[in-house]
Amino acid sequence: MTSDSIVHVALVAGESSGDQLAAELVKGTQAAFTGVRATGIAGEAMVRAGVEAWWPSQSLAVRGYFEPIRHLPRIIGMRSDLINRLTIAPPDVFVGVDAPDFNLGLETKLRVAGIKTMHYVSPSIWAWRPKRIEKVRRAADHVLLIFPFEQKIYQDAGIPATYVGHPFAPHIPLLANAPMARDALQLSRTKTTIALLPGSRNSEIDYNLPVFLQAAQRLASQLGDVQFILPVAHASLREKIQTMRQQYAPNIALRLFDGQARSVMEAADATLVASGTASLEVALYKKPMVIAYKTSRTSAFIYTKVALLPWIGLPNILLNDSFIPEVLQNDATPDGLADALLSEMNRYASDASVVERLTELHHSLIRDTPSLCAQAIAQVIGRT
Repeated sequence: MTSDSIVHVALVAGESSGDQLAAELVKGTQAAFTGVRATGIAGEAMVRAGVEAWWPSQSLAVRGYFEPIRHLPRIIGMRSDLINRLTIAPPDVFVGVDAPDFNLGLETKLRVAGIKTMHYVSPSIWAWRPKRIEKVRRAADHVLLIFPFEQKIYQDAGIPATYVGHPFAPHIPLLANAPMARDALQLSRTKTTIALLPGSRNSEIDYNLPVFLQAAQRLASQLGDVQFILPVAHASLREKIQTMRQQYAPNIALRLFDGQARSVMEAADATLVASGTASLEVALYKKPMVIAYKTSRTSAFIYTKVALLPWIGLPNILLNDSFIPEVLQNDATPDGLADALLSEMNRYASDASVVERLTELHHSLIRDTPSLCAQAIAQVIGRT
C-alpha cells in the first residue's frame, strides 16, 4: 500500500496517552505510504515521530466538569485557528485522537467543509453519555477502536469502525523483567519498590498527589526498606511535584524520572495509579495495583449521576469485574490507599490466577495497531 504523492495527515492529541497513540499511528502511515506529512496539536512522542506541532498537546490537558471552564476562551480560540488553517490548506485526512469534547466538534466542522475525518479512541459511550455515539456518527467518516467489545457497538449503530487493538499492548512484555528495569533506572534490585502514578494533568497532581504521598509515608513505615518511584509526565510538573513531596512526605526515599513511565511500571513491585490509560498499562505489567482518583466534589457528584458502570478503571471495565481495587474520592485516604495496596500485594503473592487473568487480557489487546490504522486511513482517503 504505497503512493508516490505525499499524504497529509492532520492530527489533534490532547494529553500524554493520546500523544503516544498518535505517534504509533504516524509510524504506521510512514511505513505504508511513500511520503507522509503530519501536522497538528502534538505532544513530545508525536514530535519525535515526525509531526509538525502547531500547538503542544499540553494546551488541551484539562479534565473534569468545571475545571476546563476557565480555559474555554483559549481552547475555543485555538480550535477556531485550527479550523481556519485546515480549511485553507486541507489535509488528506484529519484524525482526532481521543479528547472527544474538543475533537468531535472539530471533526464535524471539518467534515462539513469536505475534509475526510477519523476519530481514534471511541468516547466512553459504554460508561456514560451513550447518546454521544450520534455525535460520533456526525463527526467521523471512520472510527478507530482500541477495545474489542466496542466493535459490536459500532457495527450495530451502522458506523464504519475498525478494532485496531490497543497500541500499548504489544510494547508491554507478557512477562515483566523488574531487575532489568531497575538496572536501567539505577535502582536497588533488593529494596521493595512502589510506583506512584498520580496522573499527567495539573489538576490530577493537585488532587491525587498529596494523598498518594501520604499513603507512601504509611507504606514506608510498614514495609521498612522501600523505595518509591514517580514518572513526571511533563517537565512543567516537576517543580510542583517536588514542592508537594517536601510538604507531604519529606522523609520517604522517592526518585523522580522524566517520562520513562513504562520503565517505572516494570521496575515496581506494586503501584498506586490514577484512573485512566495508565491504569490499563499497569495492569498489563501484572503487578499489584490500586486504582485511586480524587477530583472536585462537584465533578465527582455529577459523575455518580451519569455513570453507567460501577467501575472507572479500564482493567475492571474490560474484565467486566471488580478485579482491581478502586479507591475513590472520600475513600481515597492515606490509610485507605496503603491498606488496599498491601492487601493486593498479598493477593498476588498467594493466588497465581490473578496474573493468569491479566495475561489473558493482555493477549486480547495485541494487534498490529500501526498497520491497521494505516489500512483504515488508506480506505478513508481512497488509497487502497
